[in-house]
Amino acid sequence: MDRNSAIGFFDSGVGGVSVLRDAARLLPRERFLYYGDNLNAPYGTKSEDTIRTLATHIADVLLSYDVKALVIACNTATSAAAAALRERLTIPVVGMEPALKPASQLWRGGRILVLATPATLRQHKFQLLNEKYGEHAIVRPCAGLMEFVEAGEMESGRLYDYLAAVLADYRDVQLDAVVLGCTHYVFLKGALSRLLPGVPLVDGNEGTARRLESLLAQGGMLRAEGEGGVTFMTSGDEAVFIPLMEKLYRLPL
Repeated sequence: MDRNSAIGFFDSGVGGVSVLRDAARLLPRERFLYYGDNLNAPYGTKSEDTIRTLATHIADVLLSYDVKALVIACNTATSAAAAALRERLTIPVVGMEPALKPASQLWRGGRILVLATPATLRQHKFQLLNEKYGEHAIVRPCAGLMEFVEAGEMESGRLYDYLAAVLADYRDVQLDAVVLGCTHYVFLKGALSRLLPGVPLVDGNEGTARRLESLLAQGGMLRAEGEGGVTFMTSGDEAVFIPLMEKLYRLPL
Protein backbone atom coordinates (compact mmCIF):
# COMPACT_ATOMS: atom_id res chain seq x y z
CA MET A 1 0.00 0.00 0.00
CA ASP A 2 1.27 3.45 -0.97
CA ARG A 3 1.61 6.04 1.79
CA ASN A 4 0.26 8.60 -0.70
CA SER A 5 -3.04 6.70 -1.01
CA ALA A 6 -6.17 8.33 0.36
CA ILE A 7 -7.88 7.56 3.66
CA GLY A 8 -11.44 6.28 3.41
CA PHE A 9 -14.16 7.64 5.70
CA PHE A 10 -17.79 6.60 5.83
CA ASP A 11 -20.96 7.22 7.80
CA SER A 12 -24.68 6.59 7.45
CA GLY A 13 -24.94 10.16 6.17
CA VAL A 14 -23.34 13.54 6.71
CA GLY A 15 -22.59 13.24 10.45
CA GLY A 16 -19.14 11.73 9.95
CA VAL A 17 -18.05 14.98 8.31
CA SER A 18 -17.61 16.20 11.90
CA VAL A 19 -14.93 13.52 12.43
CA LEU A 20 -13.40 14.18 9.04
CA ARG A 21 -12.86 17.83 9.97
CA ASP A 22 -10.80 16.86 13.02
CA ALA A 23 -8.77 14.35 11.02
CA ALA A 24 -8.05 16.83 8.23
CA ARG A 25 -6.90 19.45 10.75
CA LEU A 26 -4.62 16.92 12.43
CA LEU A 27 -3.32 15.47 9.15
CA PRO A 28 -3.29 18.37 6.66
CA ARG A 29 -1.17 16.52 4.07
CA GLU A 30 -3.52 13.57 3.79
CA ARG A 31 -6.13 13.01 1.10
CA PHE A 32 -9.55 11.79 2.24
CA LEU A 33 -12.42 10.05 0.49
CA TYR A 34 -15.70 10.48 2.37
CA TYR A 35 -18.72 8.31 1.62
CA GLY A 36 -22.11 9.12 3.10
CA ASP A 37 -24.75 6.40 2.80
CA ASN A 38 -27.55 8.97 2.67
CA LEU A 39 -29.78 6.70 0.62
CA ASN A 40 -29.98 4.25 3.52
CA ALA A 41 -29.87 6.69 6.45
CA PRO A 42 -30.68 6.50 9.28
CA TYR A 43 -28.78 3.45 10.55
CA GLY A 44 -29.86 4.02 14.15
CA THR A 45 -33.21 2.27 13.79
CA LYS A 46 -31.97 -0.64 11.61
CA SER A 47 -30.97 -4.14 12.70
CA GLU A 48 -27.34 -4.98 13.37
CA ASP A 49 -27.24 -7.43 10.44
CA THR A 50 -28.57 -4.79 8.05
CA ILE A 51 -26.05 -2.21 9.26
CA ARG A 52 -23.21 -4.72 8.87
CA THR A 53 -24.28 -5.50 5.31
CA LEU A 54 -24.45 -1.81 4.39
CA ALA A 55 -21.08 -1.07 6.01
CA THR A 56 -19.41 -3.98 4.22
CA HIS A 57 -20.68 -2.72 0.86
CA ILE A 58 -19.38 0.82 1.54
CA ALA A 59 -16.02 -0.55 2.64
CA ASP A 60 -15.77 -2.38 -0.67
CA VAL A 61 -16.53 0.83 -2.56
CA LEU A 62 -13.77 2.70 -0.71
CA LEU A 63 -11.33 -0.20 -1.06
CA SER A 64 -11.78 0.00 -4.84
CA TYR A 65 -9.93 3.33 -4.58
CA ASP A 66 -6.98 1.62 -2.81
CA VAL A 67 -7.41 3.50 0.45
CA LYS A 68 -4.66 2.96 3.01
CA ALA A 69 -6.95 3.12 6.06
CA LEU A 70 -10.65 3.02 6.78
CA VAL A 71 -12.45 5.18 9.33
CA ILE A 72 -15.97 4.22 10.37
CA ALA A 73 -17.14 7.71 11.33
CA CYS A 74 -20.35 6.40 12.86
CA ASN A 75 -20.90 4.98 16.34
CA THR A 76 -23.73 2.69 15.20
CA ALA A 77 -21.81 1.25 12.24
CA THR A 78 -18.68 0.79 14.37
CA SER A 79 -20.57 -1.34 16.88
CA ALA A 80 -22.16 -3.43 14.15
CA ALA A 81 -19.35 -3.84 11.64
CA ALA A 82 -15.87 -2.86 12.90
CA ALA A 83 -14.92 -6.31 14.23
CA ALA A 84 -15.91 -8.05 11.00
CA LEU A 85 -14.07 -5.52 8.85
CA ARG A 86 -10.90 -5.79 10.95
CA GLU A 87 -10.95 -9.58 10.58
CA ARG A 88 -11.23 -9.27 6.83
CA LEU A 89 -8.94 -6.32 6.00
CA THR A 90 -5.19 -5.81 6.33
CA ILE A 91 -5.36 -2.00 6.43
CA PRO A 92 -6.10 -0.12 9.69
CA VAL A 93 -9.81 0.14 10.52
CA VAL A 94 -10.59 2.93 12.99
CA GLY A 95 -13.99 3.18 14.63
CA MET A 96 -15.96 5.36 17.00
CA GLU A 97 -17.41 4.88 20.44
CA PRO A 98 -19.53 7.21 22.58
CA ALA A 99 -17.19 9.35 24.70
CA LEU A 100 -18.43 7.99 28.01
CA LYS A 101 -14.94 7.50 29.43
CA PRO A 102 -13.80 11.15 29.04
CA ALA A 103 -17.24 12.36 30.13
CA SER A 104 -17.05 10.26 33.31
CA GLN A 105 -13.92 12.20 34.26
CA LEU A 106 -16.07 15.35 34.39
CA TRP A 107 -18.37 13.87 37.03
CA ARG A 108 -18.90 16.25 39.97
CA GLY A 109 -21.67 14.49 41.84
CA GLY A 110 -24.40 14.83 39.22
CA ARG A 111 -25.28 12.73 36.19
CA ILE A 112 -23.80 12.17 32.74
CA LEU A 113 -26.43 12.26 29.97
CA VAL A 114 -25.73 10.03 26.96
CA LEU A 115 -27.56 10.93 23.73
CA ALA A 116 -27.28 8.32 20.97
CA THR A 117 -29.25 6.35 18.40
CA PRO A 118 -31.38 3.42 19.55
CA ALA A 119 -29.13 0.98 17.66
CA THR A 120 -25.94 2.24 19.33
CA LEU A 121 -27.46 2.00 22.80
CA ARG A 122 -28.78 -1.55 22.40
CA GLN A 123 -25.55 -3.02 21.00
CA HIS A 124 -23.24 -5.13 23.15
CA LYS A 125 -20.28 -2.80 22.68
CA PHE A 126 -22.11 0.08 24.32
CA GLN A 127 -23.38 -2.15 27.12
CA LEU A 128 -19.78 -3.07 27.99
CA LEU A 129 -18.72 0.58 27.83
CA ASN A 130 -21.61 1.60 30.04
CA GLU A 131 -20.80 -1.10 32.60
CA LYS A 132 -17.25 0.23 32.84
CA TYR A 133 -17.79 4.01 32.78
CA GLY A 134 -21.52 4.57 33.12
CA GLU A 135 -22.05 4.43 36.87
CA HIS A 136 -23.49 7.97 36.80
CA ALA A 137 -24.89 7.87 33.29
CA ILE A 138 -28.45 8.43 32.08
CA VAL A 139 -28.98 6.91 28.64
CA ARG A 140 -31.41 8.61 26.25
CA PRO A 141 -32.14 7.16 22.78
CA CYS A 142 -32.84 9.90 20.22
CA ALA A 143 -34.62 8.34 17.27
CA GLY A 144 -35.14 11.03 14.65
CA LEU A 145 -32.51 13.50 15.86
CA MET A 146 -29.86 12.80 13.22
CA GLU A 147 -32.42 13.45 10.50
CA PHE A 148 -32.35 17.16 11.35
CA VAL A 149 -28.69 17.28 10.33
CA GLU A 150 -29.35 15.18 7.23
CA ALA A 151 -31.85 17.88 6.24
CA GLY A 152 -29.32 20.66 6.94
CA GLU A 153 -31.48 21.83 9.84
CA MET A 154 -29.23 22.88 12.72
CA GLU A 155 -31.16 25.94 13.95
CA SER A 156 -34.93 25.74 13.72
CA GLY A 157 -37.98 25.93 15.94
CA ARG A 158 -38.76 22.32 15.11
CA LEU A 159 -35.30 21.21 16.25
CA TYR A 160 -35.53 23.19 19.49
CA ASP A 161 -38.93 21.65 20.20
CA TYR A 162 -37.45 18.18 19.70
CA LEU A 163 -34.46 18.88 21.94
CA ALA A 164 -36.60 20.54 24.61
CA ALA A 165 -38.75 17.40 24.74
CA VAL A 166 -35.65 15.17 24.99
CA LEU A 167 -34.19 17.27 27.81
CA ALA A 168 -37.44 17.94 29.70
CA ASP A 169 -36.96 14.97 32.04
CA TYR A 170 -33.56 16.31 33.13
CA ARG A 171 -34.51 19.92 33.83
CA ASP A 172 -34.08 19.40 37.58
CA VAL A 173 -31.08 17.06 37.29
CA GLN A 174 -27.50 18.27 37.75
CA LEU A 175 -25.83 17.37 34.45
CA ASP A 176 -22.04 17.32 34.66
CA ALA A 177 -21.63 16.44 30.95
CA VAL A 178 -23.58 15.37 27.88
CA VAL A 179 -22.14 12.67 25.62
CA LEU A 180 -22.88 13.19 21.93
CA GLY A 181 -23.04 9.53 20.96
CA CYS A 182 -23.73 10.09 17.26
CA THR A 183 -21.42 12.01 14.96
CA HIS A 184 -24.39 13.94 13.57
CA TYR A 185 -25.07 15.44 16.99
CA VAL A 186 -21.78 17.37 16.94
CA PHE A 187 -23.40 19.73 14.44
CA LEU A 188 -26.12 20.45 17.01
CA LYS A 189 -23.73 21.75 19.67
CA GLY A 190 -24.96 25.31 19.21
CA ALA A 191 -28.58 24.38 19.86
CA LEU A 192 -27.69 22.09 22.76
CA SER A 193 -25.47 24.73 24.38
CA ARG A 194 -28.32 27.22 24.33
CA LEU A 195 -30.59 24.74 26.07
CA LEU A 196 -27.88 23.51 28.47
CA PRO A 197 -25.70 26.56 29.13
CA GLY A 198 -22.41 25.70 30.79
CA VAL A 199 -22.79 21.92 30.46
CA PRO A 200 -19.79 20.31 28.70
CA LEU A 201 -20.70 18.53 25.45
CA VAL A 202 -18.34 15.61 24.86
CA ASP A 203 -17.74 13.67 21.63
CA GLY A 204 -15.23 11.08 20.46
CA ASN A 205 -14.11 12.80 17.28
CA GLU A 206 -10.68 14.04 18.31
CA GLY A 207 -9.80 10.71 19.90
CA THR A 208 -10.69 8.91 16.68
CA ALA A 209 -8.57 11.31 14.62
CA ARG A 210 -5.60 10.79 16.95
CA ARG A 211 -6.00 7.03 16.78
CA LEU A 212 -5.90 7.25 12.98
CA GLU A 213 -2.73 9.34 13.12
CA SER A 214 -1.11 6.88 15.54
CA LEU A 215 -1.85 3.81 13.42
CA LEU A 216 -0.60 5.46 10.22
CA ALA A 217 2.57 6.61 11.98
CA GLN A 218 3.22 3.12 13.38
CA GLY A 219 2.92 1.67 9.89
CA GLY A 220 5.10 4.35 8.27
CA MET A 221 2.08 5.38 6.18
CA LEU A 222 1.79 9.11 6.92
CA ARG A 223 1.96 11.20 3.78
CA ALA A 224 5.28 13.06 3.93
CA GLU A 225 4.63 15.88 1.48
CA GLY A 226 2.07 17.44 -0.78
CA GLU A 227 -1.24 19.16 -0.18
CA GLY A 228 -4.16 17.30 1.35
CA GLY A 229 -7.76 17.38 0.21
CA VAL A 230 -11.21 15.88 0.53
CA THR A 231 -13.49 14.19 -2.01
CA PHE A 232 -17.12 13.60 -1.05
CA MET A 233 -19.30 10.76 -2.30
CA THR A 234 -22.87 9.72 -1.51
CA SER A 235 -25.29 6.91 -2.21
CA GLY A 236 -28.05 9.52 -2.23
CA ASP A 237 -28.82 12.52 -4.41
CA GLU A 238 -25.48 14.12 -5.23
CA ALA A 239 -27.11 17.47 -5.98
CA VAL A 240 -28.49 17.55 -2.43
CA PHE A 241 -25.91 15.85 -0.24
CA ILE A 242 -22.54 16.83 -1.72
CA PRO A 243 -23.24 20.58 -1.21
CA LEU A 244 -24.46 19.82 2.34
CA MET A 245 -21.28 17.86 3.11
CA GLU A 246 -19.16 20.71 1.77
CA LYS A 247 -21.13 23.22 3.85
CA LEU A 248 -20.75 21.16 7.04
CA TYR A 249 -17.04 20.67 6.38
CA ARG A 250 -16.54 24.45 6.35
CA LEU A 251 -19.01 25.27 9.13
CA PRO A 252 -17.48 26.94 12.23
CA LEU A 253 -18.14 24.90 15.36
